[in-house]
Amino acid sequence: MIAIDHLDHLVLTVASIERTCDFYARALGMTVETFAEDRVALRFGRQKINLHKVGHEFEPKARFAVAGSADLCFLASTPLEDVEAHLERAGVDVELGPVLRTGAMGAILSIYLRDPDGNLIEISNASRASGAAG
Repeated sequence: MIAIDHLDHLVLTVASIERTCDFYARALGMTVETFAEDRVALRFGRQKINLHKVGHEFEPKARFAVAGSADLCFLASTPLEDVEAHLERAGVDVELGPVLRTGAMGAILSIYLRDPDGNLIEISNASRASGAAG
């Protein structure tokens, strides 16, 4: 039996590394990191998102690597109303929310937005309904 512990990183295929880095750093507070000489990643918490530019992906890669096909959910320790205020100041539109959803550990309260490639980004707080702070 295999026991998977947690996600280390994922890869996003993007149209523009620079535009993606600007958005995730400015809007979501992620740190841009260069590694292995010319690779770029977005770091947050104990995870990271490696970035591949469309047409210049690193091997091996997803069979159908395209920009804008991801649907990602990030848990924030920042209260959702503060996240919304920050996004508004950053000029980022919230598409939906806040709405109650079910995350991996139970109820979450979420807002939805899109990154420059059109990926759906969900920002969530653990819901008070689940007994968690947030």
